[in-house]
Amino acid sequence: MEVLIQPLQRVIDVEPGANLLEALRNAQIPMSYSCMAGRCGTCRCRVVDGEVLDSGLAEQRPLDGQDAYILACQTFVTEPCTIEIPEPDEIVVHPARIIKATVQAVESLTHDIRRVVLKPAKPLEFSPGQYVHLQFTPEHIRPYSMAGLAGEDTLEFHVRVVPDGRVSGYIADLLKPGDAVRVSGPLGTAYLRRRHEGPMLCVAGGTGLAPVLAVVRGAIANGMHNPIHLYFGVRSPGDIYGLDWLAALQAKHRALKVHVVVASGGDPREHRCGLVTEAIEQDFATFDGWRAYLCGSPPMVEAATVLTRHKGIDPARVHADAFYTQPS
Repeated sequence: MEVLIQPLQRVIDVEPGANLLEALRNAQIPMSYSCMAGRCGTCRCRVVDGEVLDSGLAEQRPLDGQDAYILACQTFVTEPCTIEIPEPDEIVVHPARIIKATVQAVESLTHDIRRVVLKPAKPLEFSPGQYVHLQFTPEHIRPYSMAGLAGEDTLEFHVRVVPDGRVSGYIADLLKPGDAVRVSGPLGTAYLRRRHEGPMLCVAGGTGLAPVLAVVRGAIANGMHNPIHLYFGVRSPGDIYGLDWLAALQAKHRALKVHVVVASGGDPREHRCGLVTEAIEQDFATFDGWRAYLCGSPPMVEAATVLTRHKGIDPARVHADAFYTQPS
């Protein structure tokens, strides 16, 4: 049975019922993957023509707009079809691992944001912008994005303390240096694309600054000279943090422009006021040729996604990571 792989325009022979990711790997087709369990989204691709069996849904998946997106690790090929895989020149393969780590520091960045620094027992390979699951106790597990880079001695996370939040409350009230933490990952597809040479738009809402910092730090570490516009949106002046980090990045990367946007109670003499998407709308008529990284609350990420696509960014070049609140 033949399967056409786009954009490579390569046909591979696949046994009926074969797992798509395994078939791609056996044919030496470059494909990103990590957890192999349908959690991380790294092996996301699209059914262009034909049908496949999605084991996550236990049903056939015909071509149907957005529903045509699948995870290769959870998909089985049942008939000839055409599959579109993402950017074969930007493949990342960091097999998901579970490692032990020790809390090195828990610091307050704002009234409701904590910086958690972990010392891993073994190095963890990941791409800038990815995240992991942190397990503090059997009952306290949550995904958080790394703010630093792979190869550093520590892992850094920014945690917003949610009212009545079981995990964030534990971090704020009980977590202390020396505590053991289990780290599982990496996960996520909103990672830095290093071969992109055009302008970059980075939009961070609240603690979405953590993965955005990683993306910008990664761009600098990889010698990328792209113009970068970083928009940091917060609710109030008291929610602003990380200005020293942003200033240090600007000193290293002259093509980095930082825009701090405060939704309510801001002073226009110190920063921009209003919604972060409004600021972006005012600044740019088009984003043709750009790549976007959007991290933060689901409403902000959704609004920024609609805006960037409306202004010309190819949907395949919009990399979004929405932070969903889990109060219980």
